Amino acid sequence: MTEVTEPAIETVTIDVVLSALADPVRLTFVRALDAAGDWTCGSDVLRETGVTIGKSTLSHHIKVLRDAGLIRTRVDGIRRLVTLRYDEVEQRFPGLLAMLREHGPARARGISSPYTSG
Repeated sequence: MTEVTEPAIETVTIDVVLSALADPVRLTFVRALDAAGDWTCGSDVLRETGVTIGKSTLSHHIKVLRDAGLIRTRVDGIRRLVTLRYDEVEQRFPGLLAMLREHGPARARGISSPYTSG
């Protein structure tokens, strides 16, 4: 297995992180990764959220999150496994990911999203 490179956490800036999280699909994806807690296939973790997007769109979102320093990607054959860089992000931006967890997904609060199928 090989890992795809991501930026060193000390070079990640809050404006890039917040910009990446501003997209509802990416925010949902990060929350789902947090809940998964370990390496998982990106399409599998997103499927659990009810969000339906194409493979190329998913690849774009994963790239944006990786470039923002939020996730790590590992190649396993034809699959791309992803995990949240929780400890590193928490060290760089204390409380950020905990806040995302506390203020759960809009769907859980009964607010519909144009990105969900339900």
